[in-house]
Amino acid sequence: MMQGSFAKRPESGGAGTAATIRTRTRRLTERALRAGMLDYDRDRDLPALIRVNPFSPIADTTDGVKAILARLERALRAERKRGRSGHWTYDLNRHIALRQAYLAESARLASLQASR
Repeated sequence: MMQGSFAKRPESGGAGTAATIRTRTRRLTERALRAGMLDYDRDRDLPALIRVNPFSPIADTTDGVKAILARLERALRAERKRGRSGHWTYDLNRHIALRQAYLAESARLASLQASR
């Protein structure tokens, strides 16, 4: 018998299988987002994601990070809306980049608040 994730698993029924697939997909997606979060470079990525002047320094204070998080939330909401409606301007890569930036900025805010 094969070991690991390719081993055949017994069928548990239609509803349980769909819920299991959704759970695993969500877990894998979250893991991939967190891995991409490590490559996030604030100075390089933020100007492309939200309209920030690339030549001025980005505030690294608690209030500055909160403002960036609010703008990222709005951009994520708009991108999610485009995706759900099937709009032709929806960009999955932008959606992923926005989510990774949001996770990275949330971690930055948590570390700033912890250092106080």
